[in-house]
Formats: sequence, C-alpha cells, structure tokens
Amino acid sequence: MVEEKICDLLDEKFQEEGFEDCFLIELKLYPTNKLEVFIDADSGLTLEKCRSISRYLENYLDTEGVLGEKYTLEVSSPGIDRPLKLTRQYQKNIGRQVEVTLADGSKETGTLDAVSEEAIVLHQEEKKKEGKKNIKIEKKNQIPFESIRQTLVKVSFKN
Repeated sequence: MVEEKICDLLDEKFQEEGFEDCFLIELKLYPTNKLEVFIDADSGLTLEKCRSISRYLENYLDTEGVLGEKYTLEVSSPGIDRPLKLTRQYQKNIGRQVEVTLADGSKETGTLDAVSEEAIVLHQEEKKKEGKKNIKIEKKNQIPFESIRQTLVKVSFKN
C-alpha cells in the first residue's frame, strides 16, 4: 500500500515542469522502515532534482505518518554499479561500453549501439591475426532482451 502511494506521488511529481524526463527505476521498503527510491532522468539526474523529490516524499510521509515517526528515506540514482533494468536506461546509455550477461551465463562486451523494445545491438570489435598482421573485425550483435540476465555499464577512464 505504501509503495503504491509512493509510485502515485512520483507519477504526479514527474508531470511537473522540470521533472518530465524523470522516471522510477525501483522502490524498496524494508521492515526497518527504510524506504529506498531509485530514480533516473533522460537528461541526467541532478542533486537538486533528488533533493526536491526527497522533500516532496518526506512531506507525504510526515503528514500521513504511514511509516511512523522514525523512518529512513533515500532518494538517488541507481549508480553505475547497478544493472540496467528499463529500456529507457538502455537508451540513455547508447554509445557507452556495456557488459551483457546472457541467460546461459556467457558474457558479451561492446558499445551499446541501438535499443528497441525487443532487443539491443552491440558494436563489437574482434582482433584476429592473419600471418604477421593484426586485423580488426567489427560486427553488430543483436541481443533480444529475453536472452539478457543483466547489463552493466563499464566505466572507462581512458580518453
């Protein structure tokens, strides 16, 4: 019940000017009255947006008292170490390096090239040796969402 109301409140907030590109990724309520809200935005999530959404939710929680007087509320983006869950997250990360773990446990790495409702496309490069020459082979690999166990964005510090 609390989770449903929080989702409804977020839907309302995401209709407001400046928050239209925000979306909910995950909501977790723990028995210890800790509420975690993971959100993102197509244009990037700012600290100010997080703060505003947190205050908006705190106002409801304090006024209605649904979690009692003592609770913890955390509103944040999911962070780079968490797997992508929504098509919208994949779209936001086009052009970035990703590691895709497939349902069979194997892994594919490449640059996220395209996203549709059914699949993603990875641009991959393989190095092959022909005689004394190293040859780079580029390919596009389409992976259906149903075959994906998880996708992580790979952080690179190279320029």
